[in-house]
Amino acid sequence: MQDTKKIRIGISSCLLGNPVRFDGGHKKDLWLVNTLGEYVEYVPVCPEVEMGLGIPREAMRLVGEPEDPRLVTNKTFLDHTAQMKEFSAQRVQELENEHLCGFVFKRASPSSGMERVKVYKDVDPKEAKNAGPPSLKGIGVFARAFMEHFPLLPVEEEGRLCDAPFRENFIEQIFALQRWREMLKQPFAYRNLVEFHTRQKLLLMSHSVEHYRSMGSLVAHGKQMDTLEMLQQYQNELLTTLKIKTTVKKHTNVLQHIAGYFKKALSADEKKEFQEVIEQYHSQLVPLIVPLTLCNHYVRKYDEEYLSSQWYLKPHPIELKLRNHV
Repeated sequence: MQDTKKIRIGISSCLLGNPVRFDGGHKKDLWLVNTLGEYVEYVPVCPEVEMGLGIPREAMRLVGEPEDPRLVTNKTFLDHTAQMKEFSAQRVQELENEHLCGFVFKRASPSSGMERVKVYKDVDPKEAKNAGPPSLKGIGVFARAFMEHFPLLPVEEEGRLCDAPFRENFIEQIFALQRWREMLKQPFAYRNLVEFHTRQKLLLMSHSVEHYRSMGSLVAHGKQMDTLEMLQQYQNELLTTLKIKTTVKKHTNVLQHIAGYFKKALSADEKKEFQEVIEQYHSQLVPLIVPLTLCNHYVRKYDEEYLSSQWYLKPHPIELKLRNHV
């Protein structure tokens, strides 16, 4: 069962429908507001407005080298780089107190774009029209500061969240991080960590078998380490593992692993049906929700205690329909 407490997520303010863009408009994302919004509490950030620029205001762009571009206005070429960097350094410090489980950035924004932001050549304004196409290797100034300050925190752009695998991966990360933080709020007992890791095993396996094994070793030898150091290392490995994308092949491996728990319980016909559905998924004829629905049915029917506790089977609310894509 999912925790009913809402997950705190940072977000570019315009995505919530707030009229903070340079032209006084917004970029409200209905899925983020109406669907994911049922499960998260957003902490809106608009770097340009919060650092003191008005609404409306002159549009800006990134100029220079993609690794360290300048932030300048489009027509008057005013340079706001130092101001934005100073604001960003202060704002990310403040956001530490918000206990965020992730951040959703505005695609292509010179302040908040996570990747592939246009960076224009640093030429005399009079020659700008002849400078050639911009590079798509930039990162928004605030987004860069945020990701450097919180290197393992789940982040995404609203544009990439339209892609089902990216969406599922991001949501899976924020729910896992929320569960981890809820565990840390309890008085520490080693058995709590063991239980948390045990329930996490199949989810970790679906991302990386190597990392799954490494984390198992960490838990097995954790009592020999300083507790705070061990917990920090576990959190780092957890977030690192969940950033690794799942694949059909990885999920198929987990499904076959699950099938092993039913060797003695299932009838011959049930075993055949289970393998047929797994193969259909492996051939990408049906979405992951199909074999998982059958898994959950068998878990309930045969009272499989270990599998019933696995977050892999229910990592996020089914209403989000994140495993319905082929």
